[in-house]
Amino acid sequence: MTINSVLLAKGLCREYQQADTHLSVLDGVSLDISKGETLAIIGVSGSGKTTLLNLLGGLDDPSSGSIEVCGKDWNTLGTSARAAWRNQHVGFVYQFHHLLGEFSALENVAMPCLIGGASVAEARERATVLLTRVGLGERLKHQPAELSGGERQRVAIARALVTEPSVVLMDEPTGNLDPHTAASILELLAELNTSLGICFVVVTHDHAIAARMDRVVNLEDGKLLDSANV
Repeated sequence: MTINSVLLAKGLCREYQQADTHLSVLDGVSLDISKGETLAIIGVSGSGKTTLLNLLGGLDDPSSGSIEVCGKDWNTLGTSARAAWRNQHVGFVYQFHHLLGEFSALENVAMPCLIGGASVAEARERATVLLTRVGLGERLKHQPAELSGGERQRVAIARALVTEPSVVLMDEPTGNLDPHTAASILELLAELNTSLGICFVVVTHDHAIAARMDRVVNLEDGKLLDSANV
């Protein structure tokens, strides 16, 4: 891992055994992501993009290979230590927002801070700042059912950013939005990347989204190919 590396994956393989069938999803994937970089991972449905993202975020373990986030190898961390390191350094945004319906926007965004040990007052303050920054300062008390699809995704983005992570992993973040709302979300991500210096790793099948990233790699047959080779 270089001094500017935030996330470093080496030789990742992920295999599954289903009855008598052996399935290889990832085959020797290596990736080095630098501070402040935006990266798109593209590929057809079923190519293993989500599997790769889960490995990078420490939500699943590779069959072989290693992943370092900010100098710590997921393989060396126990369950509690891994969760704490993830809370500090990794944010997640999914195609479907996964907000907790019984809580307000403010409460949803504050939750990672509370899990990380912040006081209620500090968590609420940081959540308010982020929600205001993503244009939802007037919607703090609204529950997800009272928000539009684009607003819910903005809440999810604020939640991913509230602990000021080193990298945010995004799985088809605009896949469930109309084109206009998707464009506004992408503009927001570009602004946050520039102003906060947070890495964004975006898994997508949309080449228009990929074109907005600093770098593009293609996941094909379990292997990563640089954009120059696709």
